[in-house]
Amino acid sequence: MATQFPVTEPHAHLSPASTFDTDIDADLDVDNGFFDAAGFAANALSDWRKLAAVIDHTLLKPEATRTQVENLCDEAVRYRFACAMVNPVWVPVAANLLSGTGIPVGVVIGFPLGATLGSTLRHEAESLVKLGAKELDMVLSIGQLKSGEHAAVERTIRGVAQVAHHHGALLKVILETCLLTVEEKLRASEIAIQAGTDFLKTSTGFSSGGATAADVALLRGVAGTRSGVKASGGIRTLADARTMLEAGACRLGASASVAMVRELGAE
Repeated sequence: MATQFPVTEPHAHLSPASTFDTDIDADLDVDNGFFDAAGFAANALSDWRKLAAVIDHTLLKPEATRTQVENLCDEAVRYRFACAMVNPVWVPVAANLLSGTGIPVGVVIGFPLGATLGSTLRHEAESLVKLGAKELDMVLSIGQLKSGEHAAVERTIRGVAQVAHHHGALLKVILETCLLTVEEKLRASEIAIQAGTDFLKTSTGFSSGGATAADVALLRGVAGTRSGVKASGGIRTLADARTMLEAGACRLGASASVAMVRELGAE
């Protein structure tokens, strides 16, 4: 099984929506725990197998074919990546290919715009976990966040988190950091954690920018040890991976996964 970042009980940090913004302001000022980014990075980079175990091997191109998905899954098994991340339509194929291998299927939902109805997201999540998905990467409702509709954003994430956790799946919330101000990144991170996410994720890779070390460090600062941080978007080399891990990421999303582990000695 791929190494998972230890996170708190999914619902332990939920707060009532009526006091939501007050709780967020308070939570931004508290000690959220210390994550040893340097130690985690050094361990992950000490061997290609350990690096592979923190990479979501990803294929999200709209033109991706069945053959390419099959190849992605073969590579995920060969190198023991954290998961094989695909678009929803390919979950049944990936689940069949990865059955019994110990490699989970990851899938994106509300992707890539984050403008999907909460009820639709919950239905999508429910359908996909029943088809075999074990990790859900959900795009935050960016427009609602920017409109100050924080309770609505929290409710949507909470609803998906409840579906995911009921079925034993992980939830990662994609903030699309390139579209947010620093304050919005801080706010979105705390909202997602309060709503029950297992990981904060930087980017879809389909917008105006991808992961940056500064954004990863900011997300880790809010998360502390309460959730994982996944860096994604533009991570193509071992040097990129090192930068993101040292900034505080404990999971990477990449389509150049094989090239990166080969840089570290994989064949």
